Amino acid sequence: MAEIPIQLRTEASAIDSPDVIIITGLSGAGRTEAMHTFEDLGYYVIDNLPPSLILSVAQMAGLSSGVGRHLAVVCDLRSQQLFDDLADAVDTLEAHEFSCGIVFLEASDETLQRRYALARRPHPLAREGEAMLSAVRRERELMDDVRKRATLTIDTTNLTPKQLRSILLSNFTHLSEQQLMEVHVFSFGFKYGMPEEADIIIDVRFLPNPYWDRKMRPLTGRDPLVRDFVLEHQQTKAFLEVWHNLLDIVLPGYVAEGKSRLSIGVGCSGGQHRSVALADETAGYLTKAGYHVATSHRDLARAEQRTDSRREA
Repeated sequence: MAEIPIQLRTEASAIDSPDVIIITGLSGAGRTEAMHTFEDLGYYVIDNLPPSLILSVAQMAGLSSGVGRHLAVVCDLRSQQLFDDLADAVDTLEAHEFSCGIVFLEASDETLQRRYALARRPHPLAREGEAMLSAVRRERELMDDVRKRATLTIDTTNLTPKQLRSILLSNFTHLSEQQLMEVHVFSFGFKYGMPEEADIIIDVRFLPNPYWDRKMRPLTGRDPLVRDFVLEHQQTKAFLEVWHNLLDIVLPGYVAEGKSRLSIGVGCSGGQHRSVALADETAGYLTKAGYHVATSHRDLARAEQRTDSRREA
């Protein structure tokens, strides 16, 4: 198995979610993918920020307030005076007690040239009439001093975007890819329309409906009487066994593909009884499996308003 082309300096071992991450390196080496990765980690991310402004942004973002938020900024040759300002910016951050790390991304000349050819974009440093390879090599020379200051240097020549993401995650978080994927489980009623945002939709209208029981009609899937009726029914138990098996297959696949957010919609007729109970059950199952889960009920407020109107009448 080929060794992953990554070089770490000694001080990189001390990096553990620094307050500020400076993402820099050669154009076309993966800065955009790195930026998206830090966004998924919860960093406040800014692209193309001059180094002289990093301290001000860190202070405005409240990094010193103890709320646990971090900042990631992308600095490249479009930022004026990058080479003169970067070292001063790092020293200033440390003087204000902000921890800081520099991630430098690079790749071979041939790889960068090929990536720009595929993207059909000019190199940002290319002069009129200048060959692409010449611009790439000139940028590499200009960035040499910045590379020496980096705490983490990654060669992306033979890396896929997913492999780059994995390397960054392994260096800046103790959470697994599974724990980082945000899963939103929500209930809805088909009578109010299909949810456009759902990646997965499960229709549970085939299950026995509590609506036809007068005692349960005004209640919701969060009430014990309704929840027990739905979940303890033999048909539901058979469904949940298959549903859990499907989730156990599908979700790891999404994690492996690098998906950062997944939305699961559970629908019944009105979004009041069956879908609510089963959305909560699904969220509980996935939470126990180690996923980061949020739950909501899209149409439950409609049912509660109807119930209140009947009581007033």
